[in-house]
Amino acid sequence: MPGKEAGSLGERLIGALFVSLAPIVAWVLRHDLPCGPNVLLTVRGRRTGRARSTPVALLEIDGKRYVQASFGITQWVYNLRANGAAVVTRHGHSERVVAREVPADVAAPLLRNALARFNRSRIARSALGDRIRPPAAILLTYHFRIDETTREYEAEVTRHPLFELLPRMA
Repeated sequence: MPGKEAGSLGERLIGALFVSLAPIVAWVLRHDLPCGPNVLLTVRGRRTGRARSTPVALLEIDGKRYVQASFGITQWVYNLRANGAAVVTRHGHSERVVAREVPADVAAPLLRNALARFNRSRIARSALGDRIRPPAAILLTYHFRIDETTREYEAEVTRHPLFELLPRMA
């Protein structure tokens, strides 16, 4: 399957845990219950045209909104790249947006600067391994970072793309 990389047993277990929790998080979001920085992102399938929803963490930096592909380049990423539009649902309110993928050389310093003021967690980094990262919105919410250099952030964004969300004009 594209975008899936073999990883350590710990990385696979953590990934499986988060993937198995996604339907629960989606249910919580659909029922307008608080769920941290998470929103429901609905994107039309590139082949079927059917709307597909997935929970993602919404990152806000300098008045701009972003979502990051926490589990790598998955189907919602392919769909978002293909049609560039989505619906974001949060607190019972839905908004149509245009999504623009942020190039790695722009996204890396953006994320690094946003997380720079927080302590680097070596424990989290060693527990999660080299390829698993919480989305930047989660790191920002809980005030810690894992990576340190711009190069590390660039590698992260290459594996886990970042999309800027812009309001869609009718």
